[in-house]
Amino acid sequence: MSGIIGIYSPNRVDASQIAYYGLYALQHRGQASTGIAVNNNGFVDYHKGQGLVNEVFSKDVIERLIGNIAIGHVRYATSYDSKDKTNVEPLVVGYRKGALALSLDGSIVNAKALRDELEDKGVIFQSTLDAEVIANLIARYHKDRLEEAIMKALDDIKGSYSIVMMNANSLIVARDPHALRPMVLGKIRDGYIVASETCAFDTIGAEFIRNINAGEMIVIDETGVRTVREKKGKVSHCLFEYIYFARPDSQVDNRSIYTARIEIGRQLAKESPVDADIVIGAPDSGIVSAVGYAEESKIPYRDGLIKNRYVGRTFIQPTQELREQGVKIKLNVLKDNVNGKRVVLVDDSIVRGTTIKRIIELLKKAGAKEVHVRISSPPVTHSCYLGMDTPNEEFLMAKGMTVEDIRKQLGADSLYYISLEGLIKAIGGDDGFCTGCFTGGYPV
Repeated sequence: MSGIIGIYSPNRVDASQIAYYGLYALQHRGQASTGIAVNNNGFVDYHKGQGLVNEVFSKDVIERLIGNIAIGHVRYATSYDSKDKTNVEPLVVGYRKGALALSLDGSIVNAKALRDELEDKGVIFQSTLDAEVIANLIARYHKDRLEEAIMKALDDIKGSYSIVMMNANSLIVARDPHALRPMVLGKIRDGYIVASETCAFDTIGAEFIRNINAGEMIVIDETGVRTVREKKGKVSHCLFEYIYFARPDSQVDNRSIYTARIEIGRQLAKESPVDADIVIGAPDSGIVSAVGYAEESKIPYRDGLIKNRYVGRTFIQPTQELREQGVKIKLNVLKDNVNGKRVVLVDDSIVRGTTIKRIIELLKKAGAKEVHVRISSPPVTHSCYLGMDTPNEEFLMAKGMTVEDIRKQLGADSLYYISLEGLIKAIGGDDGFCTGCFTGGYPV
């Protein structure tokens, strides 16, 4: 999971500042590294590093990045590359046709095979990024028009992707044929903006125009916006965007994330009612569904857990040790609300089980009589190879365990996962979703 943004303006020279504030809004999509590249009269300049947006970019750096086109990236890190400084995007490359900057949100499942093929032909790689594979393919194919080279490269890759690219005079955006990763187009003054989520538009005052379609590639330059390719496959939107990834104030593929999570909570209450005193949500992505559960069940919603706002999302920390340490300092129980109460705890998912087990322990230590856990997703039983960092099924708590086994291991008084059918119904009907992490059936 990553967050990407791109800005094109024919007249402005402060595109990097717009990108900076947009990346701030997308920080929830990645906390390991960030970067911005700009086009300044044909010269591509960039700055990137490990850390949060406000840590990597100083005022002086942003003022130095002058140009009318900019792309930006925030990235989460997997355990094997969390300390690798070469794996920071945007990727900026120079080749015989000029300079190209590229940012990717997604996972190319045939990247290793393509990399091996390119290395056999003498190509040298500087990182393990899928984006570098794509850049090398583009360089190989670029003979006359850049657009044709990109389209040929897209024909070679398989997986989930939203990509934003920049050369000396244009911004180019592509979304995979299954629309697994989100991407939206907006208008900002005399220019255009693209981003992973609409919350980035709200931050900088941009106007939402539309979603980038499945399999669509657009070019934004001095002539405006034009679609140069549409190669739609079976639409398979990532369900975890609605469950966990996206910010509640975003719209993803014409669906309100906030409304979807409210309806998920309502559906959970219909499927698994419980006799309890209060409903609480696990911060942050479980809170909205907890409100929906409370509304449907008529059980009062209360704040039960206080989050330290200076601790990031524990799920996307790169190692188990960091995840466990993050949970310890991330949450504290509001004892006055839970002491002596039968509590319904709503959370978005159980992947490794690190956070939820600790929360249950904290609630019971604070005096909760019972803790009934309700989960806004079905059991995660299969690894995701399309953007979520669950590479080994041995680390998935629900793999090979019954719900009762999980309940006992967590220490909950009851446990229920929403049904897959109920989840899809709550989001708004099945017009195409990826269910791979729940069923093992992948669109790619």
